[in-house]
Amino acid sequence: MKATNLVYNVLFASIFQKREIFNDLAPLLWYSFGTIAAALLQEIVSVYPALSPPTLSARAAARACNALALLQTVATHTGTRTLFLEAAIPLYLFPFLNTTSQAKSFEHLRVTSLGFLGALAKVDDTEVVKFLLKIEVIPLCLRIMGTGSELSKTVATFIVQKIMRDEVGLQHICATPECFFQAASALANMVIALTEQPSTRLLKHVICCYIRLTDDPRYGLCTALRTHLPEALRNGTFDNCLRDDPAARNFLTQLLDNLAGPAGRAPHPGPGPRNQAQVEHHDVNRSGRCNSELATSLRLSFR
Repeated sequence: MKATNLVYNVLFASIFQKREIFNDLAPLLWYSFGTIAAALLQEIVSVYPALSPPTLSARAAARACNALALLQTVATHTGTRTLFLEAAIPLYLFPFLNTTSQAKSFEHLRVTSLGFLGALAKVDDTEVVKFLLKIEVIPLCLRIMGTGSELSKTVATFIVQKIMRDEVGLQHICATPECFFQAASALANMVIALTEQPSTRLLKHVICCYIRLTDDPRYGLCTALRTHLPEALRNGTFDNCLRDDPAARNFLTQLLDNLAGPAGRAPHPGPGPRNQAQVEHHDVNRSGRCNSELATSLRLSFR
């Protein structure tokens, strides 16, 4: 058994290092007898016992991440993607994504798992979006957007953004006031958090998600977003953060234009520029009240 494991370790280490060279690696992995079930999935499942209580070592996490990288090759290949999704193999990642330990080994595994889902979301395939919705990736990502590290939040927000780009994904989020409120509330809370720890890359994804929400044809939803858009997005709080990213500044301008009133009125400008400490204190104190008001507005708009 040990000899067999050694052979597998050497074999997959070699494949992992040269995976960019082999154009047909995905079909080879998928159709080779025992490769998926007996080797790659075994590598992933073998670390489950170390998740709770949290005893995951850096070496075990690295091996699981290498297996995930090879599985990602299979998941994103046009010739194997459909079969891969039909087997529901991405569900094997959920135990990693539901961990809360802040140890580096756990964070490495979470980010790699999110990257796996992000690679799936990037293929711009409606069937992939339907699969991700079916296994409830959005609620998982919304939770990570509120509790994860900056990198985890960025990848999770990117996944939500990609799902929303597809019409099926947008319709799913806008189908009920509860779903819409969860997404809008998560985005608003992230904006408030970003006033304390700015991140241009993360803020850009948040703004793009907001822009996509404004594409829903129901006027009531835009009205609710216009009224309860975090003040920090309109009063210049992020001017320094976006100074060196023209694309992000353009996205913010587009968002504010999309939320302009029906007669071309600009969005409510807020009370004017204030110092950073005042903005943070005001937004943190009002977040709970705004979420409650937003939920009420959304329920009215769906009637």
